[in-house]
Amino acid sequence: MKKQTEAIHTAYQLPDAYGALSMPVYHSVAYEFKNAAEMADAFCGRSDMPDYSRVTNPTVTYFENRVKALTGAENVIALSSGMAAISNALMAVSGAGKNIISSCHMFGNTFSLISNTLLRFGVTSKLCNLTDVEMVERMVDADTCCIYVEIITNPQMEVADLRALSQVTKRYNIPLIADTTMIPFSEFSARDLGVDIEVVSSTKYLSGGATSIGGLVIDYGTCEGFGKRMKTEMLHNFGAYMTPQVAYMHTLGSETLSVRYRQQSSNALELAKLLCTLPSVCKVNYVGLKDNSYHDLAKKQFGETAGAMLTIELESCSACFNFINRLKLIRRATNLFDNRSLAIHPASTIFGNFTQQQRDSMDVLDTTVRISVGLEAVEDLFDDIRQALEQE
Repeated sequence: MKKQTEAIHTAYQLPDAYGALSMPVYHSVAYEFKNAAEMADAFCGRSDMPDYSRVTNPTVTYFENRVKALTGAENVIALSSGMAAISNALMAVSGAGKNIISSCHMFGNTFSLISNTLLRFGVTSKLCNLTDVEMVERMVDADTCCIYVEIITNPQMEVADLRALSQVTKRYNIPLIADTTMIPFSEFSARDLGVDIEVVSSTKYLSGGATSIGGLVIDYGTCEGFGKRMKTEMLHNFGAYMTPQVAYMHTLGSETLSVRYRQQSSNALELAKLLCTLPSVCKVNYVGLKDNSYHDLAKKQFGETAGAMLTIELESCSACFNFINRLKLIRRATNLFDNRSLAIHPASTIFGNFTQQQRDSMDVLDTTVRISVGLEAVEDLFDDIRQALEQE
C-alpha cells in the first residue's frame, strides 16, 4: 500500500473487543496475565504483551507500529518529547570518553545538550561545518560515537549531504543520527540516504496541529545493539515513554499528515516567493526557492517539497520586534508546523540565554524572524506580513 493508505489502515496488535475503528486509549497502568510464565515472558521482552505502561502501552505500541509501517524501520520508540528522543538516542550511543561530531548550526536546546549537559557525563563534542565532508572526516577518531545532523537546520536553513556523511560513518563504523523533524518521514526515506537513526519531534507535523508533545526514535537496525539498548536500558531507566493520550492524538494526526504537510509546504513556497517582492525584506531564506544555495541538494534528498519553515531578514533587531508586534493574523508563538502560522525572533527567545559570541558562532542573527507557515490562505498571510512591515 501507499504510505497515505498505510497510515490509515495499520492493523491492531490484537482485535478490539468492540470493533473500534480508532485504536482506543488504554488508560491503564498495569495488565493482568494468565499465568506466571506469561508474565515473565512479557517482562523479559520475550513477548509483545504489555507489562507496565511506563515502558509498554497498547495505544503507544500501535502508534509505534504505524510509524514503523510508514518508515520500514526495525524499531520505533515513542517518547515524551523531541528533546527526549534526542537525549535518549545520544545517551544510547555515547559514554564517558566518547565524542559526538556535529555542527554549531543546531536548535538551541540540542546545542546545549551536546555542548554542556553531556559534557558533565564525560561526553565531548566536536563541532564543525557538516557541509564540508572532508573536514568532518578529519574530525573522526577512535572515540567518535556518532555524527549528529539536522536535515534542515533551525533557523539557519542549512542542508548537509546525508549520503556523503553516511559514507564517512560507514567507513568508521559509527552511526549517522539525523533530526528529520523539518521534513516528515512520509515524504522521503532517510534510510535510503544512509541515515541509521532518526530522531523526530512528533509535536510538529505529526501531532495534527500542535495538539500534544511527543518524540520518536526511529531505528533502522544498522547500528549494532542500539535497538536493544533503547528498549531495555534507556526506556526502562530514564522513564520518558510517551503517554497513551498523546499516542492517540499523534495516531489521528498521522492519518492526515500527508495532506496537511503538502498544503503547508505549498503555502510556504508561495509565501516565500511573494515575500521576495517586498522591499523592506532584506532576504528570504527558504530552500524551496530556486536561487537558494541548498535548493538542488534539498530537492535531491527530500523531493519536491521543502518544509513549512522560512526565515526573513529585516534591517535591524528593532525592526524585527516592531514587525512581530504588528502582526494581526500570524501568531506570536514558538513551535513549528501548527495549523496556524507562527512568528518568532529566535535570537531573543530560543537562543536568548546564549551569549552574543555564541549566537555569532551559530549564525543566529538579531535580524532574523522565523515563520512557521500554517494552513491559512496564502493571500491572508501575505497581507498580514505586508501591513506589519508597512506601518510607520
